[in-house]
Amino acid sequence: MVEAIRTGTYPPGSTLPSEPRLAAELGVSRTALREALILLQEDGVISVRRGVGRTVSHHLPPRGFEFLKPVERLLGEGGQAVIVPLARTREEPTDFSTQHLVLPAHGEVRFWESVIEVGGLPACLTQEWASDETLTELLPDAVAAFDGPGGNTSSLLGLLLDAGRGLPLTGSSTIVATTLGRQRGAQLGRPADTPGVLVTQVVRLDRTPLLAAKHMLPPGAPALPVWQAR
Repeated sequence: MVEAIRTGTYPPGSTLPSEPRLAAELGVSRTALREALILLQEDGVISVRRGVGRTVSHHLPPRGFEFLKPVERLLGEGGQAVIVPLARTREEPTDFSTQHLVLPAHGEVRFWESVIEVGGLPACLTQEWASDETLTELLPDAVAAFDGPGGNTSSLLGLLLDAGRGLPLTGSSTIVATTLGRQRGAQLGRPADTPGVLVTQVVRLDRTPLLAAKHMLPPGAPALPVWQAR
């Protein structure tokens, strides 16, 4: 398969044939083909999108999740990503936001919830929390940006990174396999028992946490590239 891509049988940017036709062209079983396609997708050689099919990548996966980037930019590397705002509000701290933002038990925290669509299809449900009190002290430009016109077309992280250009912002994440559940499944248009990947993220200035987030990726979402080295 990789050799066929290298020799131009399936050139970069082209859509691969259907599974039956591709299996026939390569002379392999459909079971073996599916396993190979999964590995190629994991390696970034091909991408998969609902309603489009499998497409040969134009280049190696770009440097990605090891850098602090808005998730909409990471998912939109190969196509246009659109933010669909679901909530732009303040709420009482949850266990998650209290733990990661070191918040008092009482009070309010800014909460944004968005669906990120890529190619017109839901690719990620993003939930973000930030403490206005902390940001007003350390990065007041971010609070102004949150309340500005860009709030409905960007994630909290996107606006935070723009406001904090030049500052030593760092992040940490965990990645776990789970299921969407009833509410998140409804928001993504999937059954509750659909498997998904949950990425949590905390962004800090020095040692002070500024933002906490959860990113739920359903099956078929664009890959999040990560470059690694010894």
